[in-house]
Amino acid sequence: MTKKIWDLYAPVYELFMRADEKIYKLMYRRIPKVIKGKKVLEIATGPGLLAKHVAGYAESMVATDYSDGMIDTAKKGEYPANLTFEVADATALPYEDGSFDVVIIANALHVMPEPEKALKEINRVLTDKGILIAPNFIHKGQGLKSRFWSKMLTLAGIKFKHQWTKEAYESFLSDNGWCVKNSKEMPSRITMLYTECVKEN
Repeated sequence: MTKKIWDLYAPVYELFMRADEKIYKLMYRRIPKVIKGKKVLEIATGPGLLAKHVAGYAESMVATDYSDGMIDTAKKGEYPANLTFEVADATALPYEDGSFDVVIIANALHVMPEPEKALKEINRVLTDKGILIAPNFIHKGQGLKSRFWSKMLTLAGIKFKHQWTKEAYESFLSDNGWCVKNSKEMPSRITMLYTECVKEN
């Protein structure tokens, strides 16, 4: 995926997210409980829909994306005063070690050529007892609907670099130093696995 493609889709990407509104409503209920009163970083915020819904519960929240177009779109409209939007590369974050209590990265690791680098950076900017919230699409003998949407995303230039099953995704997180403390499958056009992780000792 290139920045140019994400910049191109920025004005309409929120429409794609709203098509899975049921899934996001579940996260809107869960995530505020996890981030309440904490310093939060979101990576790959896209048009900022998730950040705008949950930031009010945090002490502060920085929502980032490596696409300038996505950040320009995210800055439009109203959002909580404790929320800021910034352009940043997930594999080279411009923040000091231990800057955040929670990092959120939703549906992004599977499109990254080297998601391990993003997880390493997340580990660095999180406090020792910090929490990683990493919902991601998974593949599990998908039905016709899921295969259709996967194909449509591919044709649109949004390619899945990794197609994890539930078990493979959790193993990937574990292999990169994360202990999954909470996970839940959420049916959508493509099944999503919601995960909350902490650093392994």
